[in-house]
This record gives sequence, C-alpha cells and structure tokens, in this order.
Amino acid sequence: MRSTGRDRTSGSAGRGIEEERAVQREVERREARSFGRGGEDGGGGAMQAGARRYPEPPFPEQHQQKPGIEAKIDPAPMYDAPYYQGSEKLKDRRALITGADSGIGRAVAVLFAREGADVAIAYLDADEDARETLRAVEKEGRSAILIKGDVADPAFARAAVERTVAELGGLDILVNNAAFQEHSDAIEDISEAHFDRTLKTNLYGYFHFAQAAAPHLKPGSAIINTGSETGLFGARELLDYATTKGGIHAFTKSLAALLIEKGVRVNCIAPGPVWTPLNPADRAARAVSQFGSKTPMQRPAQPEEIAPAYVFMASPQMSSFITGEILPILGGPPGA
Repeated sequence: MRSTGRDRTSGSAGRGIEEERAVQREVERREARSFGRGGEDGGGGAMQAGARRYPEPPFPEQHQQKPGIEAKIDPAPMYDAPYYQGSEKLKDRRALITGADSGIGRAVAVLFAREGADVAIAYLDADEDARETLRAVEKEGRSAILIKGDVADPAFARAAVERTVAELGGLDILVNNAAFQEHSDAIEDISEAHFDRTLKTNLYGYFHFAQAAAPHLKPGSAIINTGSETGLFGARELLDYATTKGGIHAFTKSLAALLIEKGVRVNCIAPGPVWTPLNPADRAARAVSQFGSKTPMQRPAQPEEIAPAYVFMASPQMSSFITGEILPILGGPPGA
C-alpha cells in the first residue's frame, strides 16, 4: 500500500494557521474570556440509540488553539464505527476528503476505506491527527496519502487534485469538508479578516476543489459537501459561518444542476452539533462542557454517527437517483 506524509504544497498551511489564530485572538481579546475551570451542571437523560453508548454532557472543560487537535480532546471523538460492516459499496474508488485529519472527515475516510476506497487525506496543520487517519485507512487494507495545505488557497486545490489523480490513479469522489468557525456576540465585532477567513475557507475552498475536481470525474462519480444546521436555521453567534453554510447548500443544488449531464451527483450532509476539534477551538471551556446538550437527544453526535450518510451519498448502488439534496442529521426534530 502507498502512503506519504510529505507534501510539496504544504507552504500555504502555515499562512492559513496564522490567519485562523489571528481571528481567534481578536475574538478572545474582545470578550476578555477566561478559560478557567468551574462549569455548570448538565447532561443526563441523553438519548442512546446506537450500536454503542456515546458520551453526553457535561464534558471536561477544555479549549484549544485553532485549528484544534483531535488527539487532545476529552473524551476522544468516536470515529472507528466498530459495528459498521463494509460491503464493497465503494470498491476501488478514489476519494479526496478535505479536513480529513479529524472529526467527520476522519470518520468518513475510515468508512470509505472499509467500503473499498483509497483515500487522499487533505488537511491544514494537524500532522499527528492526519497520520492517525492515514493509519486508520491503511488498517482497513486501503491506500492513503497525506496532502497538507490551506483550502482557502486555490493553488492548493489544484495541487491536491493533481496529486490524488497521480498517486491514487484517478478521482471518483470529492468530499468538501474543511471548515473555519469562530463565534462572535455582535456583528460589529466581526472584523474584515474574520469574515474573509470564514468565506475563503468554507465557500471559496469548496468552489476551488469542485472546480479542480470536475474535469476528472466520470459518470457515477460524486461530490459531497458538508453543510450545517446553521445553514438551515441561522445561528445568532455564528453569523458568518451560518452564511457560508447556507451558501454551501445553494452551491450544492446549483452544482448538481451543472454536473447532471456528466453523470456526476452532488449532495450535501447538514449535521447538527458533532463532537470534533472545531468546537473546543471556538468556544470557551465552560461552553464546550455543555456542547450538544440543547439537541433533542441532549448530546452531540459522534463522527461515526454521521459518516454513514457520506457512504450513502457516495455509493452509486445506494443513491444513484439522488442529486442536489441536503440531508439534515440533527439529533431530532427542532423544538422536540
């Protein structure tokens, strides 16, 4: 099996990290946050309907610098889906997944591999997390490559697609998943740099990767975008992030119409709260301890609970008549 941890296109990653952390520092300065301990009581009564029991709030209080490291999260996100049995739904397909070092992206990479796909793991900076995803894919008996860089850089999108095609032998599935999120309590506090970074990562990144991938996709190929419940309902403290996620939903439908004649399907998964590094790298430690407690199930999803939806949308055996759709996975109906 083929694997590599070195990427010639990784230079943009350092710039991307500094831009993300600059936005984070500004928001924290405005709020004069304290990340000390001393949280609220919470949790209890969370719905458990999966193959195994999933963690529920309150979680240990924790906060991280962006982009967040999965290896440091407590409890560790559950991504390996030990009760999920593969059945060659993606046999010998080649997938490129952005933000695949951790969270939903890692879980998708593992299940794609379990279904028979080789995986290109695109990521920004978290080398340790990315190597763990690579090991997990190879454990499933499939090939993986690591591609480091910033999705906000259009040159990286082109280079990542080219490397995937060259080293995996083609490209059949693109998963646009990488995201930047930093909350703000007031519109006046969202700086130009903050707003720009969110749009460049979450919207421009999806566009550039889709544009670079499209010439390589053949009938039966698929693009899957990661949207969000914030794109469906808005979010008071995530104005810029919700704006991009709503844009991703519209982008999905429009791109599906553009590519339907090529036989390429384009769909979107719109999760509610999911336990990933995105949130400890955004919220104060005290807020993170209660993350997901307001869902109807009273807990966040674990990445392995979301990943099967990506398999469904990627598989021509399962979703050949589905394109341009937004699939919400919210942990219950709003208001329940």
